[in-house]
Amino acid sequence: MKLYFSPTQLRHRPTQYLVHGRIVRPLENPDRAETLKAALQTLGVEAFEPDDHGLAPILAVHADHYVDYLRTAYAEFAALPNAGPEVFPNVHPYSAGTAGLGARGRPRTTGILGRTGWYVGDLSCAMTEGTYDAAYASAQTATSAARDVAGGARRSFALCRPPGHHAYHDRASGFCFLNNAAIAAQALRARFAKVAILDFDTHHGDGTQAIFSARPDVFVCSVHTDPSAYYPHFFGYADERGEGEGEGFNLNLPLAFGAGDAEFTGAVGALCEAIAAFGAEALVVSAGWDAHGADPLSRLAVTTAAYGKIGERIAALDLPTVIVQEGGYSLAAVAEAAPLFTERFLQSHR
Repeated sequence: MKLYFSPTQLRHRPTQYLVHGRIVRPLENPDRAETLKAALQTLGVEAFEPDDHGLAPILAVHADHYVDYLRTAYAEFAALPNAGPEVFPNVHPYSAGTAGLGARGRPRTTGILGRTGWYVGDLSCAMTEGTYDAAYASAQTATSAARDVAGGARRSFALCRPPGHHAYHDRASGFCFLNNAAIAAQALRARFAKVAILDFDTHHGDGTQAIFSARPDVFVCSVHTDPSAYYPHFFGYADERGEGEGEGFNLNLPLAFGAGDAEFTGAVGALCEAIAAFGAEALVVSAGWDAHGADPLSRLAVTTAAYGKIGERIAALDLPTVIVQEGGYSLAAVAEAAPLFTERFLQSHR
């Protein structure tokens, strides 16, 4: 299995993150990627730099005007009088529903403050001078891994950082700017008629759900913490099944606070059964390690052992698979959970 990663992904170096009314050091930082890469290489997995596939794979998922905003936002924001060190929104428009966030069009405002409020959904997406380059490289990592599998490889690992599953068609949120899992799934569609995305990050992948909510060719399913009092708050509920032609092709299994290994692994098993019933020909795994009880953002009681079990269960689907890195903010937990999952997956996936 090839591990794709670019050092350019480390250029995103935010210094501010607003949580519970306090500005703190961001949990999503370059140390995560370096820790994960080192942990996976203990398994003998070889690292490769991704090729540059250009903007086409990104624009197959994201609006061109949104990508233009990401590319120019830092320079425009920095030119403001008395500008802070990073791009932050301070105003947001009213918008209702997943579909509305998937196809909102260009904002009428042309100023950087108004456009930032339109395109950035929360205060966890501080943009620095290197953010666009890092997000672009992360998307290339996902694309390279997907094209590897579309070309005949059985599996690949996209060490994406910044992560992506909270990024919408035209909005950044939750540490995410470009939706790497969606980009990978769309790239797989060049060869496979039906693609599934299985997300076991502790946060619901609301951006991924929104991007594919009206499509029957990509089945999106997720196990995550109950969003009724947890990020992303507004989406991730069990009654969200897709819309229009995509109705029935989305499945959410939220877990109550305090749920442990049995509930977590059982939910992943149920998602795997649904993927098999869908008839998926290829799989994207949105892999987050933040359900682990040691993670600073976790409200679950999942242990390292559970990741080995779900690695075996996902491998049993016997599908060409792209693993896309999402969350995980305890470096110690990441260093245990990610290699165990990957080791068990590789042992069982032939």
